[in-house]
Amino acid sequence: MSYKLPANYQFVTGSSLDRATLVKFMQKTYQELFPQQNFSHLAVTVEKYFSAQTPVWWVEEKLENSTAIKVGCLWVGNGIDQVNADRHAHIFLLYVAPEHRRQGIGKSLMQLGEDWAKSRGDRQISLQVFQSNQPAINLYQQLGYQVQSLSMVKYI
Repeated sequence: MSYKLPANYQFVTGSSLDRATLVKFMQKTYQELFPQQNFSHLAVTVEKYFSAQTPVWWVEEKLENSTAIKVGCLWVGNGIDQVNADRHAHIFLLYVAPEHRRQGIGKSLMQLGEDWAKSRGDRQISLQVFQSNQPAINLYQQLGYQVQSLSMVKYI
């Protein structure tokens, strides 16, 4: 499938060398929603779950001086449907830097992840999104995602 990225942007397949960058992008994602929190614990999550079976794709912006900077990423792994026990793709992280949003980068990354899931024979793809993250919810709904369950929390 052809993914539509704006001019001067390109996809790059990640590798195990990208752990630190993946942690940084995860921290950016959460800090946007919860700016006062410390998210250093996310390094443990990446260490535990990032592997060859949980790929990451980057979007890089090509700059005039022939360098490139990472401006977005998609990290996908495995989930288990709790109703029918089927393994399926699960999106661990979608992130696009604020100044690069609303250009189709997130949508293209999601299409890339969906195609990866289809190539494995998955029949569904899941993700978790904070209820307060309305721009992300809007994107996911545009792409056909729907609520299957709600995660509820009670602080005690």
